Amino acid sequence: MTAAISITDLRKTYPRSWASPPFEALKGVSLSVDAGEVFGFIGPNGAGKSTAIKILTGVMSSSAGSASLFGVDVTQPEARRGLGYVPENPSLPDYLTPMEILAMGLQLHRRKPPNPAAHCLRWLERFGLADVANKVVRGFSKGMAQRTTLAHAMAVEPRLLILDEPLSGLDPIGRQEVVEILDEFRRSGGTIFLTSHVLHDVERLADRFGLINRGQLLAVQSPNDVVGDSELVTVRSVGAAAIAGMRPESGGRWFMELPRSSLWSLMRELESAGHTLIEIKPTLTLESAFMRYLGLSGGGATGKP
Repeated sequence: MTAAISITDLRKTYPRSWASPPFEALKGVSLSVDAGEVFGFIGPNGAGKSTAIKILTGVMSSSAGSASLFGVDVTQPEARRGLGYVPENPSLPDYLTPMEILAMGLQLHRRKPPNPAAHCLRWLERFGLADVANKVVRGFSKGMAQRTTLAHAMAVEPRLLILDEPLSGLDPIGRQEVVEILDEFRRSGGTIFLTSHVLHDVERLADRFGLINRGQLLAVQSPNDVVGDSELVTVRSVGAAAIAGMRPESGGRWFMELPRSSLWSLMRELESAGHTLIEIKPTLTLESAFMRYLGLSGGGATGKP
């Protein structure tokens, strides 16, 4: 099966002034993303994420190496057929309406649904924009502009979504609604390549993640693999009685980190003491794994642009 995204020894070097050496933004990155997979591309600012995305979307050429989308080299316009893209900072034509922006997207991607207007309106409704469908986007908040861009990406009926901080600027309700739409797209067989500084979003969406720092790909794993590295779990409960080893929190809550092997014993103690269980979760999250990998990579969390 042809990979949705294939990257081989991808390199990008930016020239500097005569007094400074060239800057290597990507240093031989190689990875493959399967069709139907959600891949989270994470790393600190300046790590090379946006550079890689610009190469994948044809905005920028690489210095060396290759990249392809569904077997078509990214230097070819045909590679972007069926690609939905949401940049980190969308720049929408402020004299157009959301309806016009989506209709333009259909034409550019040569999509011809039976009723284009109804098709566009359906996606605007999904993203909570039906009431402003025919208002110019000038003056839209960041969240509204982000939802318009996401609706544009989905309306073209993509087989691949490349999303650079797709939940940026959205309120909690908007974030949850977008996550549900993206999960629905994944379940229908779509492929997603996304970046996010909110690692919880990657944990709940991605099948695998790749961690990049200073232009080098340090690890490719699934969130479950990372969680499986930990032998500790965190338990939280609420109750009046103190439990040996548990530390108090506000509101009568208690928490404790303990080995998995001791979990059932604690559960019996909590039941006997009349506690109500709030949560049990692995102590190691993707965020803590992220910091661990950066520590192993030699310190500095950021590169320079």
